[in-house]
Amino acid sequence: MIQKEPARGKNGAVAGGTTAAVDAGMRMLKQGGNAVDAGVATMFAAAVAEYSHFGFGGEAPILIRTKEGKVFTIAGVGTMPKLGTAEYFRKHKLEPLEVDTTEPNGLSQYLPVTGLLPAIVPGMVEAGLVALREFGTLSFEQVIQPAIELADEMVVDDMRAAVVRYSQPFFDRWPTSKTYFMPEGRLPRPGETFKQPALAKTLRAMVAAEQRAALKKSRVAAIDAVRDYFYRGEIARKIDAFSRANNGLMRYEDLATFRLKPEPSLAGTYKNYTIYKPGYYTQGPAKIALLNMAEQMDLKKMGFGSDEYIHQMTEAMKLVYADRDAYYGDPNFTQVPEELLTKEYAKVRLKEITEEASLEFKPGKVKKANGAHPSREELVRREIDDALMYGDTTSVNAIDKDGVLFCATPSGAALPSVIAGDTGIPLTQRAQSFYLLTGHPNEVAPGKRPRVTLTPSLILKDGQPAMVMSTPGGDNQDQSLVQMFLNVVEFGMNAQQAVAAPRFQSRHLVSSFDNHAMNPGSLLIDERFGRPVALALKGRGHRVEFRSRFSSGAAPTMIQILPDGTIEAGADPYAFRVAKAF
Repeated sequence: MIQKEPARGKNGAVAGGTTAAVDAGMRMLKQGGNAVDAGVATMFAAAVAEYSHFGFGGEAPILIRTKEGKVFTIAGVGTMPKLGTAEYFRKHKLEPLEVDTTEPNGLSQYLPVTGLLPAIVPGMVEAGLVALREFGTLSFEQVIQPAIELADEMVVDDMRAAVVRYSQPFFDRWPTSKTYFMPEGRLPRPGETFKQPALAKTLRAMVAAEQRAALKKSRVAAIDAVRDYFYRGEIARKIDAFSRANNGLMRYEDLATFRLKPEPSLAGTYKNYTIYKPGYYTQGPAKIALLNMAEQMDLKKMGFGSDEYIHQMTEAMKLVYADRDAYYGDPNFTQVPEELLTKEYAKVRLKEITEEASLEFKPGKVKKANGAHPSREELVRREIDDALMYGDTTSVNAIDKDGVLFCATPSGAALPSVIAGDTGIPLTQRAQSFYLLTGHPNEVAPGKRPRVTLTPSLILKDGQPAMVMSTPGGDNQDQSLVQMFLNVVEFGMNAQQAVAAPRFQSRHLVSSFDNHAMNPGSLLIDERFGRPVALALKGRGHRVEFRSRFSSGAAPTMIQILPDGTIEAGADPYAFRVAKAF
């Protein structure tokens, strides 16, 4: 059944990718936990229930607003192992099932797409535990319980069965994955019971680590014991042993030295709204830059869904993403030009938009340019095996009655993934988002984070809590989130209308995955915009393609607080997302 009304309540709301994950978060709220407890429980449960798209070896940038009104980021993106040098990957000859063939107009050199080599340090577990430690109220044992129950037993749905079937050729290369996802030696069928005993054992061992510490130590110290067990204890040693045995790059020291702490978020404004995003190790700042340009347009006059609205926003997206692809990278390794997020820079960039669609990649002229656009490199024309092309990610959003906000974009370790020995933990393939371009801000390096697409959004209005939103969708994430935000602020939609409304997506950018393909002028629009709009956009020079509302390239959820304090949640009905409130 297609959800047409938002979920509303006074006490709290949770939105995410599946009913099982959202129910885990709602369970925490009803047990007296806050939005952070709910968000972390939802995220951990999603890592079990949504194993086709996300797992415990993945990533999760998190944004949190506390009851006291402070906003923090937890940068849940792992680092490249010390053995993962640019020189290593330039010399590495891609093997079968690391990548088969490549997509048109991509870079000639790139990292493996699947297998062990694109694995970075798992970031999601540390991010979730730090969020729980610093801003939650419940124990790890409480928030992980729904995930353990799902690992013990869950029902296979159609999506999971289809993705496992699609990944079957990969399993012949990785026996631990075949045993895990095909425990009876055959493909699982929808409606059957699926058990994940290895993961359940690992999660129970993590609970036991907390319980031992809790006998003599505080709640915070007990959660730290879980962190130590995962990153500096038995799990880390098992991942190290598996990696060594299978010619991987991950070592115990890479895991042991990985620690996160809350840090300030990047912030921008749109009228009386403040938009918080994670830093330049994500594409998140692109939303701030895009809204800086949108703020100077008369969007209401253009009208939602008009060819003028879609054209102007698409051309702005092209400019913002050209800057992303030229200048963004891990700020621990590169200094990103400060002017990219200023209103003045947006005014200059806006003047570059004409009535015709641009087919050029045009990063802005900045004072201290730290990179060049990848389109200047040698390109190749091939196609990637669909079974290997990167596709993952989910969303987690939660708000409680006290104005605590939680927003995350969990991702990584999607199928086809490698299960690390008997841990039940699938390892991520996120290192493929690095470049092998010498001197580029996103060039691969030991200890460095790839510039990821994961980009949750936390928004205040007049300084008060207003919205959280996130989505799968890779390079389309912030494009979709900007449209959702404008749907509410400029076009008066409620949360459910905002996520269900037709969207458009520019592919005039450098893909963050696979061989980093580029598609100049490509514009995908929802079929509901209609033929007249499509023809008008084609007349401006856009390379327009229709797509179904059921295949929009994103699957967002959002929650907002209404003026009277009612909490309202929406979930993309065409991607079968879930939102609940009470």
